[in-house]
Amino acid sequence: MRKALTILAFLAAIPAGAAFADDDCFVPMADWQPREAVARLAAEQGWAVRRIRIDDGCYEIDGRDAEGRAIEVKVHPGTLRIVELEFEDDDQGHEREGQEDD
Repeated sequence: MRKALTILAFLAAIPAGAAFADDDCFVPMADWQPREAVARLAAEQGWAVRRIRIDDGCYEIDGRDAEGRAIEVKVHPGTLRIVELEFEDDDQGHEREGQEDD
């Protein structure tokens, strides 16, 4: 019985969502920035946007960067922080994560 209580206490101490992927965004819709703000962020970065959609609770931008490379960018909907930036046509599979706009 004591062992079961210890295990339950340990599990209760783990933050909710810790077992899930950390590139998901968990933000109430009321706290989201509008889609237009995401489009402005993309324009400020020099990206040509093909589409903006929602994936795993985050905004996801599909488009091209200023150098013409295909990109997929995951953006936190509340803060507009770049959660993940992936170059789609990069042969070496380079990926930058957690980049913030300065």
